[in-house]
Amino acid sequence: MEAIRKQASKLREQVAKQQQDVLKQFVGGSDNVESCETEIQQSDKLEKLCISTRAAKHFQRDIVRGIEGLIVTGSKQIEIGTRLSEDGQKYGSENTCTSGNTLSNVALTYSKARAQIEKEHENLLKLLRTQVTEPLRDMIVRSPLEDARRLAKRYDRVRQETESQAIDVARCQSRARDTNINSENMLKLEAAERKLYELKSNMLTLGKEASAAMAAVESQQQRLTLHRLIAMVEAERAYHQRVLQILDKLELEMLSERQRGETTTSPAGSYEGSTDGLGYFLGEVIHPYRAESDAELTLAVGDYIVVREVRNDGWAEGECKGEAGWFPYGFIVRRKRIPATEVAQVF
Repeated sequence: MEAIRKQASKLREQVAKQQQDVLKQFVGGSDNVESCETEIQQSDKLEKLCISTRAAKHFQRDIVRGIEGLIVTGSKQIEIGTRLSEDGQKYGSENTCTSGNTLSNVALTYSKARAQIEKEHENLLKLLRTQVTEPLRDMIVRSPLEDARRLAKRYDRVRQETESQAIDVARCQSRARDTNINSENMLKLEAAERKLYELKSNMLTLGKEASAAMAAVESQQQRLTLHRLIAMVEAERAYHQRVLQILDKLELEMLSERQRGETTTSPAGSYEGSTDGLGYFLGEVIHPYRAESDAELTLAVGDYIVVREVRNDGWAEGECKGEAGWFPYGFIVRRKRIPATEVAQVF
C-alpha cells in the first residue's frame, strides 16, 4: 500500500510538471509562468484536501458501522442477561431448601446485581448511539462536505477547460506569426484570449473557494472524530468501573451469605465464641480485604490470622501482625486449632 501511494505521488508530480511545461511553452512570459505555478500548487493542495477528507469520511463510516455492530450484539447480551436475572429472581422467590435458604438468598442477590449490570449496559449503548454514532453520521451526510466536493469538481472542470483554451490561444498565436494575419483572425485571437482570461479568473476564484471549503471540512472532521472517540472511551471506561463496583459488592454479599449458611449448619462449638473451652484457630487469608473502619482488619492474601470469634452474620474477629479487628469470615480458610494458651506463640 505504501509503495502504491509513493507511485501515485510521483505520477502526480510528473503530470504537474508536464502541465507546467506545456503552459510555459504556449503562454510564455514571467508573469504567466508564475501564475501557472500558483495554479498548479493550488490544484495540488486541493487534491490533497480531497484525499484527506475522503479518508476521514471512510474512517467515520467505519466507526459508525462498528458501534452499530456493538449495539446489535450488546442488545442481545442485555436480553440474555435480563432473562438470567429474571430466572434468579424466580428461583429465589419460589424455592427453599431444608438445609437453609442460602442459595435462594444468593439467587435474589445475584438477580438484583445482574439487573443493575444490564441497566448500565443499556445506558452505555444509548450513550454510544447519541454521543458517537449520531454526530458522526450527521457529519458524513451533511451538506458542507458535499458542497465542498461540488466546488472542487467545478474547479477541476474549469481548470481543464482553461488548459484546453490556453492551448487553442497558443495555436492561434503560432498561426498569426507564421502567416499574414487578417482582421477576422485577429478578432478570433482576441476573443480566444478574452475567454482564456475569464476562465483563468474563474479558476482562481473557484480554487480559493474550494480550498477554503475543503480545509474547513477537514478541520471539522478531525476535531469532531477525535472528540467522539474520546467520548466513546470515557463512556466505556465509566461503564466498566460501575460494573466492577457492582461485582465487588455482589461477591462480598455472596461470600457473606455462604459464610452465614456454613455457620448455621455447623456445630456451634466448632466455630463460634472464644470462651467455648476449645481454643482459637488459625486462618489463612484467601481473598484480600481493605478495612473500612478502625474496628476492621486489612487482610492480604497469604496472611495468617488468629481467629477468636465468628458471628452468625458472617463476620469474624481476630489478630494479624499485631493488629486486632473484624473481617469477613468468608475471606479466610481454616487451617488448624490453636489452644488459647499458645496464641501468643503464633506471631
